[in-house]
Amino acid sequence: MKPSISLFWLVSLLGCAVAQSAPTQVITAAGNFHPLPKAAYQPNPAATYKVVFSLTKGSDKPDQINPALERVARAVNLYASAGVPLDHLKFVAVAYGPATPVVLDDEHYKAQFGVTNPNLAVIAQLRKAGVDVAVCGQAMAEHHYADDWASQDVTISLSALTTITELEQQGYALMPL
Repeated sequence: MKPSISLFWLVSLLGCAVAQSAPTQVITAAGNFHPLPKAAYQPNPAATYKVVFSLTKGSDKPDQINPALERVARAVNLYASAGVPLDHLKFVAVAYGPATPVVLDDEHYKAQFGVTNPNLAVIAQLRKAGVDVAVCGQAMAEHHYADDWASQDVTISLSALTTITELEQQGYALMPL
């Protein structure tokens, strides 16, 4: 009996070691990262982080995930991997200007670009992780997009200008992407 008990404990300990060393990737549709547990400036798991991401660039190719949205996903994954609980991440990503189309539902994205929207899975996962993905209502109007063309996972704000300044007044750090 002793050898099987020892084997059980060895397998259990190895399983715990693997589970503890595996990186946490909350957003799987985008946001890959390289774990660097010994790097400087690790996030504090006890802290709360308030960031407003300014998404201003369009994708080079409409069938690829927007690089700014990719960076937001990477930020979530990096903080989560460092042990920061998702409810300590107060993240808002605001799309405007050339980035506005990232929020379109499949029907309207496909009508404009000929492909389904590759950003929707990322947006849905970000929303599930507690990130508010918003779009500038002024940019929607300037692009001649009806509000109901935006994905249901997207918040339509009055404008990027007012959203960013309002959030900065509340202590959010601005991260231009």
